[in-house]
Amino acid sequence: MAKSGIGDRAGEVFAALAAAGQATRPQLAVACGLSKPTVSLVMAELEAAGLAERSGSWSGATGRTAAVYRLGPRAGYVLAVDRGSTQVALRATTLAGELLDEDQTTRPASADTMVKAVLRRGNARGPLRAVVIAVSDVVSPPGRGEPATMARVRDVVASLGLPEGAAVHTENNVNCAAIAELVEGAGKDHDSFVFLQVGVAIGAGVVLGRRLVRGASGAAGEVARLAYPWADDRPPVRDALEARLGSRELLRRARARRPDLAPKTAAALFALAEKGDAVALEIVAEHAEAVGNLAASICAVVDPGLVVLGGGVGRNKLLRPGVVATVERLSWPTEVVVSELGARATVLGAAHLAREKGIHAVLAAG
Repeated sequence: MAKSGIGDRAGEVFAALAAAGQATRPQLAVACGLSKPTVSLVMAELEAAGLAERSGSWSGATGRTAAVYRLGPRAGYVLAVDRGSTQVALRATTLAGELLDEDQTTRPASADTMVKAVLRRGNARGPLRAVVIAVSDVVSPPGRGEPATMARVRDVVASLGLPEGAAVHTENNVNCAAIAELVEGAGKDHDSFVFLQVGVAIGAGVVLGRRLVRGASGAAGEVARLAYPWADDRPPVRDALEARLGSRELLRRARARRPDLAPKTAAALFALAEKGDAVALEIVAEHAEAVGNLAASICAVVDPGLVVLGGGVGRNKLLRPGVVATVERLSWPTEVVVSELGARATVLGAAHLAREKGIHAVLAAG
């Protein structure tokens, strides 16, 4: 572990305590591979710094009593923001993952007011250690991003009115959702999987060996850039696959074939299908096959073993059977499931990243 403001061993114990939420000194000694006397000295250091505090006691089978510790008031808190184009969700937690506050709005223009209110309430829990903002754009390393994309990301960050000096980090929204699936969703028991978002836009979060794959430009999983259509008489067009699989085109086709009903949202179209409307069922089946073609293409490259369907369209359970059938026809055995985290996946993943960043901030600053 790198040098930190509270010492290497104290940093290890602090990180272990943050992961556990609360623990005794013997439990921390086991978790960190340190002796009990060493952990006792470290806990005294962390208590003196306000980074840990006693929260109670625990009695074992032998009758001995051990002090139970949790993070202290100086550990602080973190903020996660899912900054979508039509809605914004916030989640403030301690570094141990305890939920302090959450809020959401369907008026992105008022997100700064909501952020400030959450921060005012959160400041009672110590310093703001990190902010992670989930954005719909690619987040690239320095020197690798497209100027227009980088400018959009900067504008999103500026629009939230975060305090000057805050440690702000950005991550792609689909990548955040994939992290949530890895930590607490369908991927938690899998080494590798792909989170496939299908909604207004499309995207994939790729996890291999329990690590998110970002790529050289941060654009791994940007399946909208797949060459489409790939046909002898039609040259591929940039982002054409997203135009084909996005919900706007899905609704355009539905309205063209059912002008008498003209569903205004994808949810309305799927509701028609659930009621047995023949045309709606046909459109959903066609869309499921198209999404299945995309899933099979991803499987051909990374062989994830598991595809988790998410997004406003992707997480509709009527879509899954057609995707499964198409993947079975075109690829090798791959499990396909629907995300159970729903629309919260992105902000949950951003919160997990924020906790990681916050812990690192403590280790660096003490």
